[in-house]
Amino acid sequence: MLVTGTDTGVGKTITTAAIAAAASSEGVRTAVVKPAQTGVDPSYGEVSDMDIVARLAAPATTRTLAEYPDPLAPTAAARVAGLPPLDMFAVLDEIKSTAAEHDLTLVEGAGGLLVPMGLHPGGAQWTLADLAVALCAPAVVVARAGLGTLNHTALTLEAMARRGITGRVVLGAWPDRPELVHFTNLADLPEELDGLLPDGAGAMEPGVFRRSAPGWLTPALYGACDDPRTLAEPDED
Repeated sequence: MLVTGTDTGVGKTITTAAIAAAASSEGVRTAVVKPAQTGVDPSYGEVSDMDIVARLAAPATTRTLAEYPDPLAPTAAARVAGLPPLDMFAVLDEIKSTAAEHDLTLVEGAGGLLVPMGLHPGGAQWTLADLAVALCAPAVVVARAGLGTLNHTALTLEAMARRGITGRVVLGAWPDRPELVHFTNLADLPEELDGLLPDGAGAMEPGVFRRSAPGWLTPALYGACDDPRTLAEPDED
């Protein structure tokens, strides 16, 4: 299962961690693979996406296949750093090898569905959409709750549908104090909603995160919530 987003910074990593935590709580041996990590400098105390997933969800395995120092799309980050770009066939081999040893393998992308991830041997760029097609894998689309999300989500789902990729939608961060736009977006999202994560979930203590994660997701994503929209209902208090 691939995890992509409508944009960068929408909550892909925390959503990936939530799915991994929910699956692991059911005894599903789970791996999380990040083909390319960009823009992380450990010398400044920065942590990678897989470090965050490992801390919050503790899946059986976490792997990062390539790291590039600049906060750019992976193909551009490799070019700027003078490092080899990711080869899709090598990435496929690594994912399939990992999947053979696990019940569920989550693959977290970078940015959105069509962000250039690397190069084919002939020089053509490939994207997470290409990877999903090659793996015959469904994809989770992590979307924002705020203004602009309806268009971005619809465009991402349309691009997936044209390629035969099954998609599920999760809102990556529902605000503590939602406004009118958040509630109207929630009602008008173009697909059934399969998850709604509270804003700040990534700052939770790991034990609390793991216990809470199933309640944010539907059974399709190993959760226990039949209708995530109910999680957004304001408290009567």
